[in-house]
Amino acid sequence: MPLYEFECGDCGKSFELLVRSTRWQGSECPHCGSQKLTKKFSTFAAQGGQADTSVPATCPTTGRACGCVGAHRH
Repeated sequence: MPLYEFECGDCGKSFELLVRSTRWQGSECPHCGSQKLTKKFSTFAAQGGQADTSVPATCPTTGRACGCVGAHRH
């Protein structure tokens, strides 16, 4: 079942709703019961594998993220 993000047109609250299909019309806001819902554009992030540890998170010379990997020419 897809998980959609909505905003209520009456109370203005945002929430997620798990629905059985793409026919979400007629669903109700869990906060006020209104059916005036607007489907929001949802984004997601995914990460897999192991992190790259060859690049330090911060530069030992500047203390900032610069990706210098040991070639400290600052």
